[in-house]
Amino acid sequence: IGYKFSDKLSFVSELEYEHVTELYVEQALLDYKINDNISLQSGLMLIPMGIQNLYHEPPTFNGVERTNVDKYIVPTTWREIGVGISGRMEEQYLNYQFMMVNGLNGYDADGGVFSGKKGLRSGRQKGAESYVTDFDFAGRLSYYGALGFNLGASFYIGDSETIDYGSDSTQIGIQMLGADARYNNGAFEARAQYIVAALDGSQAYNAKTDNDLGSKMTGYYLEGGYDVLNGKSDNQLIAFARYENYNTHAETEGFPANLAYDRTERTVGLTYKVDKGAAFKMDYQLKETGASEEETKHLNFGVAVWF
Repeated sequence: IGYKFSDKLSFVSELEYEHVTELYVEQALLDYKINDNISLQSGLMLIPMGIQNLYHEPPTFNGVERTNVDKYIVPTTWREIGVGISGRMEEQYLNYQFMMVNGLNGYDADGGVFSGKKGLRSGRQKGAESYVTDFDFAGRLSYYGALGFNLGASFYIGDSETIDYGSDSTQIGIQMLGADARYNNGAFEARAQYIVAALDGSQAYNAKTDNDLGSKMTGYYLEGGYDVLNGKSDNQLIAFARYENYNTHAETEGFPANLAYDRTERTVGLTYKVDKGAAFKMDYQLKETGASEEETKHLNFGVAVWF
């Protein structure tokens, strides 16, 4: 839902139904266009980290579920309140985004919310009743000058929020970096992403909260797909394969890493796009952890809709 006040000022929002019963506001911001290449934003904004946090609608990615790198490390869908600037440098083939936002909520009335199992995911404030004790900063550069390629680099830096302000043991310093690449050449498509998050103060945080947060988290995936209907139909039938690894205990302080949090997934599947905003999906996954050689098998079916 949006509204254009003038040629320069507009309101942008995104509403999502999730898990059948939940309604979320994922974006709600004012956008002021300084000129054709520079805009200012303020409101509830998506953190520009990686591919899927910006392009998270179901028809835009292969597989019934989002990649778990983008669930536990990033963590998608990640949006916070703040101000930002975005634009493009046409001669350099660059798009850019920079913003100042409230941080993740790492410590509330129930104690610490970060953990080895879920990473930073439970700290998303999502705009509702957000509070800020320290401002955090995020940004992204995307290069589109090479034919068929889109290359991206992202960063996020700052401290988590805490209701126990002034207590260093309830705050985590977060430095997150990401690199990603997308390629499309007719029927063939590919994408890859790598994310690393260094967390300062995890040992004191765990002693305070009795949690098992790691001091470093990493994740990456490689994916390739081919449209078998290319040139034969207006629809797309994409056969794809993906290899993914994510580790929320890549490094720990004061205790041994839990190998069960070093997780690997192999996925093959089909995405049948009947329109840009609608698709039918299926995939088969093999999942394993560093703690066991036994694989679990998953067969997933889904309908993807976006309008």
